[in-house]
Amino acid sequence: MGVFSKYHRYREAGEEANVNNVERFGEPARSLFTTTKVLTLHHHIDITDAYEQVVYEANTKFPSLHDKTDVTDSAGRHVAHIERKLFSFHERHFVTMADGNSFELSNELFHLIKDITNIEGLGWRLQGNIAGLNFELFDETGEIIAVIGQKMFSLHDKYCIDIYQPEHEQYVIAILVTLQHMMRDRANASSGSSGGSSSGN
Repeated sequence: MGVFSKYHRYREAGEEANVNNVERFGEPARSLFTTTKVLTLHHHIDITDAYEQVVYEANTKFPSLHDKTDVTDSAGRHVAHIERKLFSFHERHFVTMADGNSFELSNELFHLIKDITNIEGLGWRLQGNIAGLNFELFDETGEIIAVIGQKMFSLHDKYCIDIYQPEHEQYVIAILVTLQHMMRDRANASSGSSGGSSSGN
């Protein structure tokens, strides 16, 4: 796998688990993979398994000031609803799960080396940074839930998710979809900073 894979966690379906993840956390219970398709009228993310079968999908309709996104499973059942909070100094999104639980993701924008992303309402901790394209998700006891790695230089925002607590799979997917929207918001803001939030996204 090479030394580089110790720092970059992404892999394709069918490839062995990342050597660094296995050394630190063992073999994942399950791995999922995402591909983002940005179309004219909506933003679509497919989440597939190791056999490249779609198990979840996320859809965002445009125009949507609050960036409203719905995640469903392969049978069309509702998994989560995600919305962006406007007029906040932090990148903040609200997530409501199908089981009725809700939580918020907020990112503190003023940390240049490492992003500090808070998950309010679950007691979980997200560790990593946007520049490094890698994230680790820990539960309230410090046990690993999932490791997320993004493919570099991809036109379609591809991610690999190694899941260690499969009972939390749908929460992990909702968090990853939210992170992708937060990163897209940041990219849009930096590319069009002169327009600010008045661009009417």
